[in-house]
Amino acid sequence: MRPSGRKLDELRNVSIEANITKHAEGSCIIKMGDTHVICTATVEDRVPPFIKGSGLGWVTAEYGMLPRSTGSRMRREAASGKQGGRTVEIQRLIGRSLRAGVDRLSLGERQITIDCDVIQADGGTRCASITGGWVALRQAVDKLLDSGAISSDPLISPVAAISCGIYAGQPVLDLDYSEDSEAGVDGNFIMLESGNMIETQISAEGATYTRDELNSLINLAEKGVSELFDIQKTPRN
Repeated sequence: MRPSGRKLDELRNVSIEANITKHAEGSCIIKMGDTHVICTATVEDRVPPFIKGSGLGWVTAEYGMLPRSTGSRMRREAASGKQGGRTVEIQRLIGRSLRAGVDRLSLGERQITIDCDVIQADGGTRCASITGGWVALRQAVDKLLDSGAISSDPLISPVAAISCGIYAGQPVLDLDYSEDSEAGVDGNFIMLESGNMIETQISAEGATYTRDELNSLINLAEKGVSELFDIQKTPRN
């Protein structure tokens, strides 16, 4: 029995509400159970120096957790003058995951920055950020198309992510914090709508896993992201 009472292959309650901010070109709040993340997209007519003049666009991301997004207050990273290693790793993951769904030539020489701010954390914040980040990116690109700034849609596929792991000896979908903290194996699976994988992060701690168990986790991830893709297509406004 999972602590939440969910079935082994059952997502937490997931909702996405779009257009939640006034100024950003794209925005949403994604709620995956008790994990809540605000995602905003900002379009700028510039690109990083390393691709300037190439005709290619760029999609990047920044990620952060509010001080009371967890059970005890964490210090703002700005107060220490630098980002932690976990933050840097996650925002790089978000950026390269979203870029996998983008034709950067069609985007043209402009940058879209996805800001992911965790306001409440209960496991799976990076997966929620990627899934919600794509919705904000979709809105920003739609505005570029509507304004005539670009002539063809650069988004070639939705991108979504989900966590899976082995909890109490069973492969389970979408771990919340209570499961994640006790799981012997846990991983994050990022996919395109076609089923092609962008990135798989899986590790064992206090346990190992077999090839069959890995296949079970991949099957669970495919089921989970297929449900997330449906939710991405019909966000509430």
